[in-house]
Amino acid sequence: MVRLSTQYRKTFRDVVIFAHALSGLRLRAYQVEPAMAIAKSVKARDGLSFVVMFPRQSGKNELQAQIEAYLMFVLKRFDTEIVKASPTWKPQSINAMRRLERVLARNRLTAPLWTKESGYIIRMNNARIYFLSGSETANVVGATANVLLECDEAQDVSLSKWDKDFSPMAASTNATRVFWGTAWTSRTLLARERKAAEKAQADDGIRRVWILDAEDIAAEVPAYGDFVATQIAKLGRNHPMVKTQFFSEEIDAEGGMFPPERIALMQGSHVELWQPVPGQLYAMTIDVGGEDEGAIGEDIDAESLSLLDNPARDATAVTIFNLDLSTLPPDSLGAPSYRVVARYTWVGEKHTRIYNQLKEIARLWQAVYIVIDSTGVGAGLASFLEASFPGRVIPFLFTGKSKSDLGWQFLAVIETGRYKEPVGGKSKFWEQAKSCMNQVLDGPGRMMRWGVPDGTRNDLGELVHDDELISAALCAVLDEQEIGITSSPLVIERADPILEMDAEGF
Repeated sequence: MVRLSTQYRKTFRDVVIFAHALSGLRLRAYQVEPAMAIAKSVKARDGLSFVVMFPRQSGKNELQAQIEAYLMFVLKRFDTEIVKASPTWKPQSINAMRRLERVLARNRLTAPLWTKESGYIIRMNNARIYFLSGSETANVVGATANVLLECDEAQDVSLSKWDKDFSPMAASTNATRVFWGTAWTSRTLLARERKAAEKAQADDGIRRVWILDAEDIAAEVPAYGDFVATQIAKLGRNHPMVKTQFFSEEIDAEGGMFPPERIALMQGSHVELWQPVPGQLYAMTIDVGGEDEGAIGEDIDAESLSLLDNPARDATAVTIFNLDLSTLPPDSLGAPSYRVVARYTWVGEKHTRIYNQLKEIARLWQAVYIVIDSTGVGAGLASFLEASFPGRVIPFLFTGKSKSDLGWQFLAVIETGRYKEPVGGKSKFWEQAKSCMNQVLDGPGRMMRWGVPDGTRNDLGELVHDDELISAALCAVLDEQEIGITSSPLVIERADPILEMDAEGF
């Protein structure tokens, strides 16, 4: 156990003043109290466990570096070991090292004293800080934290990894522990440690938890408030990323993706259309379903549906959007609002036949963009549509990552009031949306799985799919396009490549 001489047993005020001088920067008011508490626990060997939750880009990492630099300096004469874990080695651990190096290098007191060892250790005389990866595959066994054990972005480090490999590092000396991060779900390491620290805080009255939000930061840094305001305008106040990253509000790890309040946001006041309104811009999104050898005819009725080998398969679903630019400044390019004005579906239809109908629909609505699911069997349709409508087709390849990103983007469109369903629509969209579930995965990727679970049935016992929902969500891809008042209607510039091809040639 480290034993400190009297000259290092300072008051809270002295600790903070010294930290200011060492770092070359003054701590902000909201950084001071956690810095004082952590330094005191280390110096007095209290072995407390702290949780510090700051919103993104509010100085959390700079505060860590200042505390680390201060402790290394005042403990440099002793056999001092600090361990800092981050969810990944590259870039997070590397960034943490570089941040501390900058703090040490810019101050005349510490600049000549520190060195780097083995690529992951910073040393100052007898004091060392070890930077380790908290990823599942990282080999970190053997390190010891005899004065301080830190976990940065603790919401992204798994509980099993921490409990097995990191927690024992502080056991022999009951070292102070600090869990840094931003809110995510209630089942993360950060959430668990927060609950434990809050209970201990309530028991003895010693503050262990600091949870700040954007308003706390903006009170001292007005520019930060302006930054968060732009994020809210872009994503919506109730978007999961805004709630967690800027307002320190946990979200459910899993549940319905479209609760009643989100459903209400999606309800518009317009009606469906059978044809375009002159002067308006339209886009077309396509979720491609499978085809079936048993399909007959262009209209699938109950009798022909019974002939399908798999009548429960997803449909190919098309959504037509009116691109509402009324909220955009004149002559600007940006993200419009999306009003659903028409839908088309085919179940088990031959793709060659669907292709011809898709062309006619695109021509009818003069779609400025066609977003199409190009995964698997959709690749062929996407290729042929691009040949017919060059420059207008946007293929979308579904992967776990791309579908997660699409889900987050679709929520941003909804939460900012830019997605609207027609009044009195008879599609299956609402049924699919209300049946859609999402699961937020642990880890730094912010991955989300979402969709209607296999086997879901409605009150009539019928299977519920998510083809119309996926087609609708593809409108979020249009947010990445430059759509403005200069966008022109669709023009057919080359001959159709498969007019003479049969189903075998597709």
